[in-house]
Amino acid sequence: MPRNKFAESKPKNFKTSLRLLFGSLKSYRFALLVPLVLAVASSLLTLLGPKILGNMTNSAVASVTSTGSLDLAFLKTSALQLLALYALVAVLSYFESYLLARLTALYTKNLREKIIEKLAHLPISYFDQHQFGDTLSILSNDVDVLSSSLSEELVQILTNLTTVVGCLIMMFIISPTLTLVALVVLPLSTFAVAKTAKRAQSHFTSQRTVLGKLNSHIEEDYSGQLIIKANSHVPASVAEFEKTNQTLYEDSWRAQFLGSLAFPVVHFFTNLGYVAICVLGGNFVLEGKLLVGGVQAFLQYVSRFNEPLTSLSQIIATVQQTLAAAERVFTFLAEPEELPDPVPAKTVSKVKGAIEFHDVCFSYDKQTEIIKHFSAKIAPGSQVAIVGPTGAGKTTIINLLMRFYDPDSGYITIDGVPTREMTRASVRALFGMVLQDTWLFSGSVKDNLAYGNPKATLKDIRRATSAAGIDHLIESMKGGYRAEISEDSDNISAGEKQLLTIARAMVENPPMLILDEATSNVDTRAEELIQQAFERLTRGRTSFVIAHRLSTIRNADLILVMKDGNIIEQGTHDSLLKQNGFYAELYNSQFADAD
Repeated sequence: MPRNKFAESKPKNFKTSLRLLFGSLKSYRFALLVPLVLAVASSLLTLLGPKILGNMTNSAVASVTSTGSLDLAFLKTSALQLLALYALVAVLSYFESYLLARLTALYTKNLREKIIEKLAHLPISYFDQHQFGDTLSILSNDVDVLSSSLSEELVQILTNLTTVVGCLIMMFIISPTLTLVALVVLPLSTFAVAKTAKRAQSHFTSQRTVLGKLNSHIEEDYSGQLIIKANSHVPASVAEFEKTNQTLYEDSWRAQFLGSLAFPVVHFFTNLGYVAICVLGGNFVLEGKLLVGGVQAFLQYVSRFNEPLTSLSQIIATVQQTLAAAERVFTFLAEPEELPDPVPAKTVSKVKGAIEFHDVCFSYDKQTEIIKHFSAKIAPGSQVAIVGPTGAGKTTIINLLMRFYDPDSGYITIDGVPTREMTRASVRALFGMVLQDTWLFSGSVKDNLAYGNPKATLKDIRRATSAAGIDHLIESMKGGYRAEISEDSDNISAGEKQLLTIARAMVENPPMLILDEATSNVDTRAEELIQQAFERLTRGRTSFVIAHRLSTIRNADLILVMKDGNIIEQGTHDSLLKQNGFYAELYNSQFADAD
């Protein structure tokens, strides 16, 4: 199987991530436009405040100088204007926040649905090559980052840019000279921020990647505690975790430090600008070039001009984190999907169970060939056993038969119909599977047994459990068929889980069966019961049995002996023993080991 490439992932193009993020918002553009317009409108209205306050100051100075008293009528009118202005800004901000919150929730909901839908269309090879924790991190952590960005950063960036442009215009109206002084520090702070942002981006991208790796490590350690402790692997496992966690720590603090470094840099240059404006503005007032209210308003505009610049510098780190998350999400959504099913697709209406492999070749990585010119004819109703050493290609044969993978060359037919010309769902519906790695979900015993056949009645389920020899086991459980199985199925033994999965296949009542090491986790007595159940279940049906215990397949109609991707021997148990070849060697070695 191909090795996992997650640890080797590299940051992709920054601009591409930005384009993909905005591309995902394309279908929401009209719903997004309204709150953005409201945000811009509230920002523009807020800019009128300093102008009104400046006029109030000029009026107060002029009236006191000329008459010795304040012009209360003008001040009252101006104060009411300010109150109305700020009230309107508050209303606009309320509706902007409300609409954006609903849009963000909808965007997040739809994005998660796309990810789940993508999972359903990914080939099995994707799951073989990617860690579970990495994909889980994309579905949870990275989507949450995008959600918060849409509700916060997008509006902040837009309103801050609006404020910057608006303040710049008002500042030029008041005094072009003072405006040029205020702008002198801008290129210096921009250059410093750009340099730190560039260095921070690589750390933010690495942080998201390592976080996914850490999640995978935690998930693997949690589910594998029994094996870890049984093999005294705890120190090594902890050391590996600490190494990954240390890498995350290094990337995290560097990313946060470099991302937040922009604020003190901008603040330093801003304070320099304040000093210059105060000195020069005071001189202009003394020379009569400006009124006191003008200088007051200008300082307020400078403050508001610098606030969004400071805010923008602060959210640079968050924006970079957002784009790193977007890169991972949209890279996942761009993963190649399974090739589409043929249209129109062929079907097998009345399944007989005649299967034939026609010169099948297959390689997982397109380099190392696993199956080499494999050909076999399986008669309807036969019980076929596939045996051979580890890595011989036994499970790969099943993967090809179920269309989890398609052959690189050659083809497989079921009742004469090539599986390539059938839909994957229709091919898989023809088979019931019992795997070596058992899987049960959190829920009742009845729901687990009816997983492959939701229409099955309790009577059907009882018939299957009786045939599997576990009806007494279920009845002894508290709640019987309504008994709950825990999320990790840790309230039942490994052998009991295997028996339940076998009964589940019986409830499904498929035309054909695949048993992959199905008796590997049960004791001798349970194995005997399962063999009896299999004889009843497989009677008249084509079935494939992969087993290392060769004693369990003595009665198979056909035994295919595989080695290095080829069938080197085939026949019945007795005929293969008489050949005294590789199968006889395997069979005798098992009994020798038992002795």
